[in-house]
Amino acid sequence: MTLGGGYMLPSRDGHKIAAIGLGITMKTDGKSTHDAYSLFEYAVPPETDGPPPHLHTREDESFICLAGRLDVHLGGEDFTLEHGDYLYLPRNVVHTFRNPYKEESRVISVVSPAGLEGYYQALADMPPGPKDITLIKKIMAEFGLEMRLP
Repeated sequence: MTLGGGYMLPSRDGHKIAAIGLGITMKTDGKSTHDAYSLFEYAVPPETDGPPPHLHTREDESFICLAGRLDVHLGGEDFTLEHGDYLYLPRNVVHTFRNPYKEESRVISVVSPAGLEGYYQALADMPPGPKDITLIKKIMAEFGLEMRLP
């Protein structure tokens, strides 16, 4: 529904992006926000790991937990987000997340400035089958992300 140039989306509605094994729903992107931010709703299935440890060189992230719980490792510290909790993930700080629990986690992620939507789409556009880590690292580099495996 459009609202004088804005729009409203119900929970779980938006542009679905099949990347990194999570339910990623893009709610808004840089085109809508003049590149100020993009916003995603993540559905993290039970007992599922998120991305490997990584950092963003171009954008800051914020997580707000909508449902369930999510374990986040950020800059050497561990956090468990529960309903309503907020966590700021600044650029250039290594982080990862996972849902080790028996229920789905749902998180809103605000990314500023916009641009992460292009990264997710590039991952979604990779050929089917086993993922080529060299190609993933190349895509990450194009979008200013760095994998930081232990």
